[in-house]
Amino acid sequence: MKKQTKRMSKVAAKAFITALAEANPNAESELIFHNNFELLVSVVLSAQATDKSVNKATEPLFKVAPGPKEMAELGEDGIAHFIKTIGLWRAKARNVALLSNQLLQKHNGEVPSDRTSLEALPGVGRKTANVVMNVAFGADTMAVDTHIFRIGNRTGLAPGKTTLQVEEGLISQIPKAMLRPAHHWLILHGRYVCKARSPECSKCNATQWCLYPEKNLPEKELHTKRSLS
Repeated sequence: MKKQTKRMSKVAAKAFITALAEANPNAESELIFHNNFELLVSVVLSAQATDKSVNKATEPLFKVAPGPKEMAELGEDGIAHFIKTIGLWRAKARNVALLSNQLLQKHNGEVPSDRTSLEALPGVGRKTANVVMNVAFGADTMAVDTHIFRIGNRTGLAPGKTTLQVEEGLISQIPKAMLRPAHHWLILHGRYVCKARSPECSKCNATQWCLYPEKNLPEKELHTKRSLS
């Protein structure tokens, strides 16, 4: 059984997040959207799909249906026509059609800002709700995707067996003033540096605080980082 990484101290966690912020100060979502509805749909479509593939599909879709009224009129089959290149497209087309109708019927066509209402929408789970609350409404939420789950456990920032445990750990570890943008710093760090199979530790400016025992660093640099940890 693989030994779980130790948890960083709060001081180290702040330094770790600060280092990520300095490396990518203007981090933001890579999904392309123009309003809260388009953001919601994009995040629903992004489950088990890359942002690049979602953007490619939504560019023509949003030209036809930029709001819930147009999307509902397009219907499940019409939506499916645009998103067949995305994984799980049948279920996603159904959910987008249903959530569009629900927004019209229960929320006057507006995307709600509270978790309960968001999670009541078809295809919207906790992660999606957290993204929408964070990006659209400025809430201090932490959406834990595969990248953030990996970083939380690998680095010791917030070890946990479930996404909820990692989410709660991150909220506890990261200073409140940094929590909202930390969502983007961590996702992009996991996507481009702290990768699943081959983490590029030599490109990471936060290795000094990372507790990952198998850092992929040149031997000389590895000894230096260990002495600083």
